[in-house]
Amino acid sequence: MMKARDLKNSILQLAVEGKLVPQDPNDEPASMLLERIREQKRQLIAEGKAKFPKGGESVIFTGSDGLPYEKR
Repeated sequence: MMKARDLKNSILQLAVEGKLVPQDPNDEPASMLLERIREQKRQLIAEGKAKFPKGGESVIFTGSDGLPYEKR
């Protein structure tokens, strides 16, 4: 018998993997979205409407294990 916590973890895992709802092949990849956000952030900084983040900009990269990681 599955406990509530196990069920919750199972559902969260499926959600992270994108398996709970049909995926739209027309959606842009996350990497493109992140680049658009970075560009908007650069514009706001240049206009003086935002401050440069402490620790510098973060970069998403793929590790040797094939998983995405964030580096500052």
